Amino acid sequence: MELARVQGQVVSTVKQSGLTGFTLLLLRPVDASGTEIDTAATFVAIDLVGAGTGEVVLVTRGGGARVPTNSASTPTDAAAVAIVDSVSVGQQSIFSTGS
Repeated sequence: MELARVQGQVVSTVKQSGLTGFTLLLLRPVDASGTEIDTAATFVAIDLVGAGTGEVVLVTRGGGARVPTNSASTPTDAAAVAIVDSVSVGQQSIFSTGS
């Protein structure tokens, strides 16, 4: 899993039927403190949690990114599975939505 910040949405009126009803997010990888990683490529992920622009999300890729539908053949490579409230290392909070 990795952390990423929502940059916006990707709108597609024509798509594979298993993606109907799902929002596609445009994401940029971030480090544990929420700072964007300059060398990382922006990517698209399916939104399973209702994330909004600017929020940091937890993303899973590959088999863990399967869409929870009746169609096992729905092609997905990445999914936002949680909205991050904070990140702590040891006893120190290094990221918080309040900061």
